Amino acid sequence: MQPRTLYDKIVDLHTIENITAEGSERLVYIDATVVNEYTSPQAFSLLREKNLPVWRPKATLGTIDHVNTSFADRQIYPSEPNACTQVKYLEKNGRDFGFEVLNNGNPKQGIEHVVMVERGKVLPGMLIGAGDSHTAMYGALGAIAYGIGTSDIYHYLATSTLRYKKLKNMRVTVKGEYGPHITAKDIVLYIVKKLGAGGCAGHCVEFCGPVIDSLSVEGRLTLCNMAVECAARSSVIAPDAKVFDYLKGREFSPKGELWNQAIQFWKTLGSDQDASFDREVTVDITGIKPIVTWGTSPDQNCFIDEQLPDPVALEDDKLKADLLRAYEYMGLAPARTLRGLPISHAFIGSCTNSRIEDLRAAATVLKGNKIADGVFAMVVPGSTQVRRQAEEEGLDKIFKDAGWEWRNSGCSLCLAMNGDILGPEDRCISATNRNFEGRQGIQTRTHLASPAMVALASIKGYISDFEEA
Repeated sequence: MQPRTLYDKIVDLHTIENITAEGSERLVYIDATVVNEYTSPQAFSLLREKNLPVWRPKATLGTIDHVNTSFADRQIYPSEPNACTQVKYLEKNGRDFGFEVLNNGNPKQGIEHVVMVERGKVLPGMLIGAGDSHTAMYGALGAIAYGIGTSDIYHYLATSTLRYKKLKNMRVTVKGEYGPHITAKDIVLYIVKKLGAGGCAGHCVEFCGPVIDSLSVEGRLTLCNMAVECAARSSVIAPDAKVFDYLKGREFSPKGELWNQAIQFWKTLGSDQDASFDREVTVDITGIKPIVTWGTSPDQNCFIDEQLPDPVALEDDKLKADLLRAYEYMGLAPARTLRGLPISHAFIGSCTNSRIEDLRAAATVLKGNKIADGVFAMVVPGSTQVRRQAEEEGLDKIFKDAGWEWRNSGCSLCLAMNGDILGPEDRCISATNRNFEGRQGIQTRTHLASPAMVALASIKGYISDFEEA
């Protein structure tokens, strides 16, 4: 057999038949999915209309995460009528079609991607499709995963299969030495800037190299989560001993002899030595500093002591227009640096940076400190289980003593459609994945950064770094 990439191996394993002779389009078997209250209703309505069951109910998990508020005293159902209808409809679908749904009050409730991982519902070698672009995050565990639309959700639920257009293979090798305050968030923001917002379109990106090997599993989850911000449909990292240790003992991980068999299979999941990639890129992160976004796209980022770019120097008219629009929206101008820029809000949460390692990193910075006057800060753990673990470790007390609000799990300020919303010209430093216009509220200005940088800015009252601290 010809040498194959990890992506090709997993897709081939799941191919039922080739739709086109050369295999560019296929019918593939999908191992699992997760559905939320926001993107799934039409799919279930189609099932009801056609009187079809969910083919494998146990391979589907339902989560309430997009429309529920994170307030400490939140109720089981949202007060907003449309949101309440969506939540109740997903619960009804769970009852009628026989799959588990996690709503507020359930000890396993949380953000869909965080819950799927922490319960062991994502395993190396799986092929997963779900109704959210950040499904690609599962690649950190050696799975191939991608976002799908409502009609695809319907087709999956009815058949456990999907029509699939095969992606090109791209390998990104990350090398270099990095300092103690550099995190996976800084690394992926640097990669997104280097490759560009559309730099990986049409590709599955395999991340490898010494820097990737050095990252924890939770760091890799952050990396693969944000690979979609340079237009990668999927991303993947070959599973290793760190992944196996991370998965061992989780609720849906294999047990006993099945675990031993799984490990032997998982060890085969890697690209062959002479596998051919359609595109190869090497990114050297030596000397990078903590990174913060300045604009309205994740690739518009810089070191905080780096001067913001001058659009006048650009030859590409579209890129120039994009930068000028971003400056206008963000209330910034070229040539200044982000260091010292005042903030009004700080947020830690989302499927990107709300796991226990993220909360520990922020708590380390906050311990013994208070947030600056005029700053509102809130932390939303990625799941109720993460929240409980953080409370057992005393992290909640550190956040609260520093003046942060300790919230319940949900998507919250990642997308401002759930009662957690900011106002015009509020400036928020945020450990989320997107800084698009209006993402956290109408005309809200969002700066993406690592949890530690968010925590530091909340203390200072402005964007800062650890050299200054």
